[in-house]
Amino acid sequence: MSNVDNFIDEVTEEVRREQLLRMMRRYGWIAILLAVMIVVGAATNEFLKAQERARAQALGDAMLNAVESSQDPAERAEALAAIAAEGDAKAVVDLQAAAARLNAEQPGEATGLLESIAKGGSAGLLYQQLAQFKALLIATDMPAAERRAGFEALATPGAPFRLLAEEQIALIEAETGDTEAAIIRLQALLEDNEASAGLRRRASQLIVALGGELSAA
Repeated sequence: MSNVDNFIDEVTEEVRREQLLRMMRRYGWIAILLAVMIVVGAATNEFLKAQERARAQALGDAMLNAVESSQDPAERAEALAAIAAEGDAKAVVDLQAAAARLNAEQPGEATGLLESIAKGGSAGLLYQQLAQFKALLIATDMPAAERRAGFEALATPGAPFRLLAEEQIALIEAETGDTEAAIIRLQALLEDNEASAGLRRRASQLIVALGGELSAA
């Protein structure tokens, strides 16, 4: 019986090998195609990453050259404006140009650049809201109610500059004489888990300056 069993096992194994060979001949090209696609995909991904790194480096070099091109902030702003960029990269360049315009005592031009970022739509939400926040900071001629409305739009839950906008609202409340509301808002900032150490320190100092009291905790 053992010889018969061995013979059956050998035949069975031979049949399996034959079936496997037939399947490889019939479908083996699929495995080869998949392997080629994986290799090509990986190579393409690395190529795109290298291109992105090269673009980022070129942009950084161009911005550095523009900043170092002159001691005059207005001329630096002009040099930055000449840099070709799109999307978030364009927003970064324009933010630097706006800072240069402020240093050149050209708040109107700086505001124009910031508003173009905030309302242009090509930059990501983070850069749009950062530009809007900076534009409100330098809008000293804007009525307090309008500035407050602008900061309130940036203080919605989950917004990237929510806590900084809340701080500015508290300052506007103090500016307009609503000291109690300002202190309450600042105390809420102290209790917010997302508040940075610097923000907590400023909030504490302002509470004391407004005549409020800090909790014992």
